[in-house]
Order: sequence, then structure tokens, then C-alpha cells
Amino acid sequence: MAEKLTVIIPCKNERGNIRQCIESVRDVADEIIVADSLSTDGTVELVRGLGGCRVIQREFVGYADFKNWAIGQASHAWVLIVDADERVTPELCREIRHVLAAPPDDVDAYWIYRRNYFLGHEIKHCGWNTDDVCRLIRRDRCRYGPRRVHEEIEVSRQRSRWLKQRLLHYSIWSYDDYFRKRVAYTRLSAQDAWQAGKRTGAFDLLLRPLLRFLQLYILRLGFLDGLPGIQVCMLTAYFNTFVRQARLWEMEHALPPPADERDSAARAA
Repeated sequence: MAEKLTVIIPCKNERGNIRQCIESVRDVADEIIVADSLSTDGTVELVRGLGGCRVIQREFVGYADFKNWAIGQASHAWVLIVDADERVTPELCREIRHVLAAPPDDVDAYWIYRRNYFLGHEIKHCGWNTDDVCRLIRRDRCRYGPRRVHEEIEVSRQRSRWLKQRLLHYSIWSYDDYFRKRVAYTRLSAQDAWQAGKRTGAFDLLLRPLLRFLQLYILRLGFLDGLPGIQVCMLTAYFNTFVRQARLWEMEHALPPPADERDSAARAA
């Protein structure tokens, strides 16, 4: 007997993305849950106007924590998690339906590769071509691990498989969008690294970003993506590598700012 599917769309302030995301999953979803972390831009009102979705809301604590809470709200045994900036193609819908027609007992999760877009341009190299995410899961057997960012489902490779069709991922529509995301991501990533006992030094700050750029641009064929590829490789080397290392250095070596006059007056009193 075919299994039914709950699609979960976690979001906050995604009015510009949410309509297209919801419409892309209607052909595969038996239930659509929009898990909103208190949007203020009209996202929830738009979703309710579209119809066919169940809206759940809760304050955002962390990515893994929020998604794990949402998974527990699903009505069906299988869950597909789709970010608001992603789209499920008709081909992927058909493949998922085929899998759920008779899911193997020894599989708890499926990984899905993504086609990634930068400012509307598909990036076919730069390391983005091997990007995969674990998104189709059994509700009662899979949860995200305790990471602050770049969270992943905890599932053994022996009990997971890969789908052939890809998600479309419109990750960056503008530089403002990119900077807004990376300010938060680098801070959270550095906190995870610090908690794991990692520290940084001159090599990490000076040479690691350069080596990362050369790896992506030359070894991972980023030059074949033209000018968008240069930008992706540079941004990845700078934000994902340099800024993360710089934040680690900040956590260990930054000096506290001097107290202002009001603090001095309060202490004197």
C-alpha cells in the first residue's frame, strides 16, 4: 500500500518565495505544513490565502530544534522537508511517489541532490554540483542532529539512499540576501567549531581562504561557470572560510570595549 506524504516548509519572512514553493509540492503532498517562526512580512497571511496548507507557528530557537519540532507535527509516516527557496520539480514528484508506492523496510531516509542558482544563474560547478541534502525521511525514525547551522538528519548510510532527480535551489537572489544569511551562518558555524574545540591561527586566516578559492575555481572547475562562478568561489572562500576563521579568532582574542561614561557614572554611584 502506498505511503502518504507530509511536506514541511520551514520559513520566516519568505513572502517572496513561499507561493512558488507551495505550488511546486502540491502534486506530491498529501499534507502541506508551513512551519513559520513568527514572520512579520505577511508570509502567513499569504499562505492562508493560498489554501490547502496547515500553518504551525513557534518562536525560533535553532534550525535543528525548529525542524525537529515541525517533524513531530506531521500526520503521515513519511516527511519531505523543503525550504522556501527550493522547488520540487514534476520529475522529482513522480520519483518520490514511485518510492512511496512501496518503500523498502531497510530504508529510513533519502538524500536529494540540488541544482543551485546564484542571482538566477545555475551554477554547475564550484562544488555546488555535488550538493546533496537528506530530506525525504521516516517521521518516527529521523531527526536533525544538534548543530547550530548546516544541520543534518542523523541516519546511517546503510539505511539511506539517493534519489535521481534534483531539487531546484534558488539560494541567492541578491547580494543583500547573501550578506544577511552569511552574517548569521558564519557566527553559528564558528560557535559550533568553538564548541568542538577548534581554534584558528595565521595559516587559517591567510592561506586557508586562498587554498579554498583555488580548489573551487580550478579543481572543481568553477571557471566554467563564468563570472557567476568567480563570485561564488570568492564568496565561498571569503565568507565560508575566512570570516568563519575570523570569528573564531574573535571569540578567543577580541578585547572588550571600554565602558562608556554612563557605565562609569553608574559604578561611581
